[in-house]
This record gives sequence, C-alpha cells and structure tokens, in this order.
Amino acid sequence: MTAETRIPVIIGVGDINDRPEPGEPGLDSVELMAEALRRADKDAGGDWLSRADWLAIVPQISFREYNVPKMLPEVLGIAPAHVMQAPSADGDSPVRHINDAANAIAAGQANICLLVGGEAVRTSARRAAEAGEQKTLFAGSAARATPLRRRYGLINPADIYPFYENAIRAAWGQGLTEGQRETGVIWSNNSQVAARSEGAWIKQARGPDEIIEVTADNRLLAFPYTKLQVANSSVNQGAALIVTSLALARAAGIDPDRLVYIGAGASAHESVEPLERASFDGTPAMEVALEKVLELNGLQGADLEHVELYSCFPCVPKLARRKLNLSAERPLTVLGGLTFGGGPIGNYMMHAAAEMVRAMRKGGEFGLLYGNGGHCTHNHAIVLASHPLSGVTLPQDYHFQSLADDRRGPIPKLTDEYEGPATIETYTVFYDRFGSPTHGVVLARNPAGERVISRIDAEDQAGIAFLTDGKVEPVGTAGQTVRRGEMLHWVSA
Repeated sequence: MTAETRIPVIIGVGDINDRPEPGEPGLDSVELMAEALRRADKDAGGDWLSRADWLAIVPQISFREYNVPKMLPEVLGIAPAHVMQAPSADGDSPVRHINDAANAIAAGQANICLLVGGEAVRTSARRAAEAGEQKTLFAGSAARATPLRRRYGLINPADIYPFYENAIRAAWGQGLTEGQRETGVIWSNNSQVAARSEGAWIKQARGPDEIIEVTADNRLLAFPYTKLQVANSSVNQGAALIVTSLALARAAGIDPDRLVYIGAGASAHESVEPLERASFDGTPAMEVALEKVLELNGLQGADLEHVELYSCFPCVPKLARRKLNLSAERPLTVLGGLTFGGGPIGNYMMHAAAEMVRAMRKGGEFGLLYGNGGHCTHNHAIVLASHPLSGVTLPQDYHFQSLADDRRGPIPKLTDEYEGPATIETYTVFYDRFGSPTHGVVLARNPAGERVISRIDAEDQAGIAFLTDGKVEPVGTAGQTVRRGEMLHWVSA
C-alpha cells in the first residue's frame, strides 16, 4: 500500500474573474495569479503558501515583459525551492503541471505544490490603448509561422482549426447542416453549464440555433466557425491549485470529503508545424493520450461522471468525445468551455480543474481533464478521483509519444509550386469584421500525394459559395491549381 506521504491530493482551489468598471485599473497577470493563489490557500484552510516548496506557472502573454517566476514569489512573500514555468502558453500546460505535481509528491521531491496561471488580456489592451499603442496578442504565432503560411494567411490557431473541422465532417459522412448542428448542441450545453458555474466568465445560456446562426453579433470568422464557436480570450482571469500529500492534508485536519485524488496521466503531441499532419480528419496524439489515460486508470468513458474536454474550437471536443464514446448530448465541460467559461490563452484548464474539484466535492467518483495546445498539437489528459485509484502507481512516465508516432501515417510534402489537377483534402474561408469573405484557402492532394496549398479570392464568388453553401461536399472533389502572381489559386472542376 502506498504511504500517505506519497499519495497526491488537491486540497485548495482558487480563481478570479476581474471585471473592472470603466475608469478603474484592471489587474495585471501577476496580480491575478497572486489573488488566485490566496483564494486557493483560503479554500485549503490557510497557511499553505508560505510553506510551499514547489511552484509551477503557466506562461502568460498579456505582459510578455514580466519575469513572472521572479515577480510572483516576491509579491506573495514566498520562496519555493523549486520554481518552474512551462515553455509556452499552451492549453495542455495546466494538466501537465497537475501530473508533474503528483509525480513530485509521489517521489518525495516536494511537500506542497502550487500551480497557477493568469491572463490579463483586457488590462493589457486598455493600457496599450491609453498609451496610444497597438498590442498584437498573438505576435508569437506570427513570428513562428513559415513564409509559406504567412503568404496564405495561416497564422493563428483560428486559421488552422477549421481545416480539422471540415475534414472530420466529411470523413464522418456529415453534411454541413449536420456538422453544425452537433456544434450547436455541444456549445449550447457548454453555455448552460457556464450559466451555473462558479468560475465562468459568461453566464448566459444559449440555444443551439443561436450558436450556429450567422448574425451581426455572431459573425463568421473562419468557415464554418462563428464568433460563438471559438475561444473568448478577451478576459482577465486567474486560477490556482494547491497539491500536497494525503498525510499533510490529514495532519491539517482537512475534511476527507474535500480531498480530490490525482490519478495517472498521458500525453503525446503532433509536429509543432501545424500543416505537417498525416491528415486532418484526426490526430494520433490525441487518440493515444485519451486511450492511455483510461487504460492507466482502469476506466471506460462511461465511468466518468465529470469531464472537461478542451474546447478552443468545436473540432477538438468532437474528436475527443468519439474517442471516449461520449454522447454530444451530455455536458462535456464542468466550467463552460473556452467560449463561455473564458479563454485565458494557456490557462483555461487550470480554471476547469478548479471547477472540477468543486464538482467532485459535491459528488462523483471520477473526473477527466483533457487539455489541447498549439494548433491541435499538444495533448495531455489526467484522471481525478474521490479516492485513491487502485492499480495506479505514481510517480509515472506520462509520455507516450512513441505510440503516437508509430500510429501516424506519412506526412506529405507541402508545396505551392505545383500547377495541375488535384483533389481537395480540406479548406476554410476567412471573413472580415463585417462578415464579408476575404479569401479562401484550399489544401489539396496532387497525383503524387503532395499537399498543395492554394487560394480562392473573394472576387471568385462561385468558388467561395462552393466551399460554404453546403450543397456539395467540397472535400474529395477535383479541381486544379493555377499560378497567379506569387500564389497558387484553386479552380473547381
């Protein structure tokens, strides 16, 4: 039997939604993190922060100039022996930090672990406006994009995820109406959960039709995604967890019903270059992470009373729920998803974990946290439970990259040098702030199996309509690429 000093449990959770009134200063990212940790400390009964010896931070991008690992301990007046920060602000980072904290406790490398993140996008934007500056939130994405991606306008996650959405819809034999209806049901459920969640940013239930109907307030961004179908990053949010051993929790007199146990986790990833994919109708890394997390904890999808499936864009929970054999009709979130719960860049899953702990304190045996980061790139899942999980041994190696690599098919060469016949693999269309199309991008396969990228101009109304009106499924149809100036253009057959 594992000694109590090596059984990791979550004892405290804290989160904050900062909504300053006009003219009032908003909190910055460090202030949000500090307040979230203070609230987690209070939730755990107090006197944990000063004794913490391990601190993990989810990176923030609102104030890139901040040295958060140095500033945050100073603000709190603490001095953890071990301070770490994830390499980038990816959505899987909070889940990985929970796994790392559990491993540290189980290995005897730490006694009290603090996990925290925060994003002050609203404060950052307001301060920049007051200074007469224009701040680009995703400047890092643009800097990392290849010249080819920049040429065709594929920079941010919102530019990439629609490729998955349109590919999976075709692969599953769904028409456009059916695919959008599934999104409407899942996102409507998310909004209803958010309406009653303690930590959600937007507490307004929406019906499925409201999610998918294109209106002035719900304009198209990148086909088929509307504003209500994507992550809401315009927030000031912070969240934190405190993890310790069962022995220390009991010594502190914490009510056993408030303890949430950490099970085993699993991770795998795709290439950091988002167009280097074997296909866009699935992701081996996601499949492996979800398969292994159930296997390691001896569970089936049906055993999970509470789930949080990352929901930056609809294709992610759609893929994940099928792997877990979960219905679209059941809630796939405990917080509300990144549209309604709030999308604080890489830290959403910390908020979801805090809400998961609250939910499990009220009832339920098992909960699953699944985080996705990058451009459908990074995947990490972990199980939480109301009791120690039999058969789970910690610390663990949660990396299952070799399994994902073995399952992945060959990645085709990407080019815009080819002119001639090709078949559409996937596509999207981009829109301006007034809802008018700016251009479309098609990924196609030529007879040699290469992936060919091409553009459809907004002036090609027939081409744009072909991609978006749902009358014919574009994926799998033939056409050809022709060069006009610096770019290839797609011409339907």
